Amino acid sequence: MTYDNRATVRRVLIITLLLNLFVMILKAVVGTLTGSLSLLADALHSVTDSANNILGLIASRFSSPKPDREHPYGHLKFEAVGALGISAFLGIACFEILQGAIEGIFKGRNLVKISPPELWLLLVVLGVNIFVAFYERRVGKSVGSPILIADAKHTMSDVWVTISVIGGLIGVWLGYQWLDLVLAFPVALLVFWSGWSVLKENLPWLVDQMAIAPEAIYDIAVSVPGVVNCHEIASRGVLGRQVFIEMHLIVDSPDVETAHHITEEVERRLEERFSPVRILIHVEPPSYKSERISF
Repeated sequence: MTYDNRATVRRVLIITLLLNLFVMILKAVVGTLTGSLSLLADALHSVTDSANNILGLIASRFSSPKPDREHPYGHLKFEAVGALGISAFLGIACFEILQGAIEGIFKGRNLVKISPPELWLLLVVLGVNIFVAFYERRVGKSVGSPILIADAKHTMSDVWVTISVIGGLIGVWLGYQWLDLVLAFPVALLVFWSGWSVLKENLPWLVDQMAIAPEAIYDIAVSVPGVVNCHEIASRGVLGRQVFIEMHLIVDSPDVETAHHITEEVERRLEERFSPVRILIHVEPPSYKSERISF
């Protein structure tokens, strides 16, 4: 059984896209008015937020879990590809931030000028970022959407970036001009870490890494009456989103109909434990011997 969460994902992405555009424009305006490199770098980070939302909408459009003739296993990997696109955007943002900071060190910069009203505007930006991060993460977990969870992590990194930038600008307001330039480097590191986390979580899905330990599947299968043994167990996908399981099942059955009922019970128990899941079982007679649980 498969679940199509694309309508919910698209609605959340549209809402967060509008909020991220608002945040991006506000940061860019304040950054330009004050001449703050760290704030302009943060605005660049927010550009990637908006681009990620657009990328997510495109990926969600093509990521149906339902199979068709050309894609018999569904289209869920489109969503993982979209999450990897987020990682790529973060890498670009990290490079741009570091480049600007290094140029500032060697070429020198104009003084940053910040006022209390501009700091209050940045607190509004921070509040919007916090709302977006928790909203996306909550909905992403409830519907099992990797792209919403990935984007929520990206936005959470933006929250910490904005907090550090606000702290630095308060220091600049108090007379410590060097804080603005120094803070550009941890901003870049936070952006890089966010991108690495997204990459690490989505690569296993794309390369068909094991989704469920074969021993766990084995224990459930052999608990069914009539099952002698099972072997060559393989699984892939994302647990809680969509999993594919294959196995060879040795059954003690006098006829095909009984063997069929045994395999149906194995499928029922596996679906009960790991749903949603698609299962392929190759039935073998009791005379077949194999002790190899997995590949």
